[in-house]
Parts: sequence; C-alpha cells; structure tokens
Amino acid sequence: MAMLLKGAEVAKALTEGLHAKTEELKKNGVEPCLAILRVGAREDDLAYERGALKRCEKVGVAVRQVVLPEDVTQEVLMENIHALGVDEKVHGVLMFRPLPGHLDDEAARAALDPKKDMDGITDGSMTAVYAGTKGGYPPCTAAACVALLKHYNIPIKGKRVVVIGRSLVIGKPVSLLLLAEHATVTICHSRSENLPEICREADILVVAAGKAGMVGAESVRAGQVVLDVGIHVGADGNLCGDTRFAEVEPVVEAITPVPGGVGTVTSTILASHVVEAAERAASK
Repeated sequence: MAMLLKGAEVAKALTEGLHAKTEELKKNGVEPCLAILRVGAREDDLAYERGALKRCEKVGVAVRQVVLPEDVTQEVLMENIHALGVDEKVHGVLMFRPLPGHLDDEAARAALDPKKDMDGITDGSMTAVYAGTKGGYPPCTAAACVALLKHYNIPIKGKRVVVIGRSLVIGKPVSLLLLAEHATVTICHSRSENLPEICREADILVVAAGKAGMVGAESVRAGQVVLDVGIHVGADGNLCGDTRFAEVEPVVEAITPVPGGVGTVTSTILASHVVEAAERAASK
C-alpha cells in the first residue's frame, strides 16, 4: 500500500511560515495584497478563486477582486491590467485564463508586469523560470509539485524524473524547476513512443497529461513516487486524476491522491508568491 502524499499537510506547514512573514511585513507598514482579475464567471475560475480567498485570509494576505463582464472590451481589460500594474499597494496579480474568445490573450499577458505575475503566465515569468532568475514566478501548480516533494523529504537531486505533459502551465515549468533541483528530467507526452517503458524508468513520475486515467499499472513499478496533477470528473461523477489510482497505488511507494494532493497546495503557493513579491517591494 502506497504512502499518500496529502496536500493538506503541506499547505498547513507553508501557511504557518507565511503568516509569520506577513505579520513581520505589516509591522513595517507593508500589507501584502493580491489582485484577482476575472473576466466572466467560469465555474473552474470561481472554484480556484474561493480557494485562493480562503488561503490568503489564513496567511494574512489582502485580496482585491476585479471582476469584469464577459463581454468586456479589450480596451477596458488593458486599462485594468495597467492600473493594477502601477498600483504600489498591489503586490501580485492573478489573471484568470482562458479569456473569452473575442479578447487578445497574448496582448493581455504582455501587459502584465512579470514582477506582479503570480501564476507564471507571462513570457517574462517563463524566461525567469528558464534562466533561474528572480524576475518572475513559476506557475503555482508546478511549484506545488516541488514543494510537496520537499515537504515529504523525497530526494530530488540525482533522481530520474519523467514528466508526462509539455504544457506551459505544468509540464514544461515543472521540468525546469526539477532540473534546477538537480534531477535528471525526461519530458514525454501522448505521442511519445514506448511511453510505459519510459515511465517505469523513473524514480519520480509526474503525470500532467490532462487526460483522465491515462497512466495505469503498465507504466509504474515498485519504489516509484507518483505525482498526479490531473483533475477530472469521472464517468461515475467523482473526481479523478490522470492515473488509474486503483491500479497504480498498490504498486508504487508513494502517490498523491486526487482530490487532496497537488491541487491542495496550489493556492498556498499563490499566497507565498504574493508574500515574496511584497518582501521584494519592501526591500526596495
């Protein structure tokens, strides 16, 4: 029976440390503030927003919600992005995407200051992740994977990591973050040949393919650590991940549950980015 890498324990530990940091910042007259910029009311955006609000409240981060109608014009959207960018009281911005189809997503992302981009959606943030600099922040879910491994004292340095998925949201950034931790990283995807064989070679398997139940017993072996980043609604109406959990869990050494795994840590990482941005601003 595998060890369950539950996210709640990680989130709790991170929250305690962040609360201490926010209290110290407030003593010095700095209140960390996150602006949430949302266009319309997509249910997945609302769910993430609720989680972010709860976590920020626990940590001591103020939240400013900017909600625009779904039919908002590009001009009004850009005006709001610019206003948040120049507002010194706002340390970070979470802009929900995808935007409605009539809006220019690339222009919106380009208008957001990487120093305030809390979820790694700008080219500047991704460049910082690639270069290993402090010019931006990685996507929260990718960073949550690393935080989870570190919390459970799972060795990364020198280990073989296989990442299934090459998206800019998880696959590519988590690969770079793990490479920065001195892992040997292989990136795979749905068109990779001999995928199960490659997966079995991994010490740590990160499954972020975006396809429910893509990975089963044929792709794992004893001793592995599996991070399942997927989140889907199964045929039975229950939430499930990218792995067939009932097959994989009895084989591997440790695995994240879905729900209750990586996703549980994501909003705490978001709050940590805001606190870090406030610290950087205060140091100037």
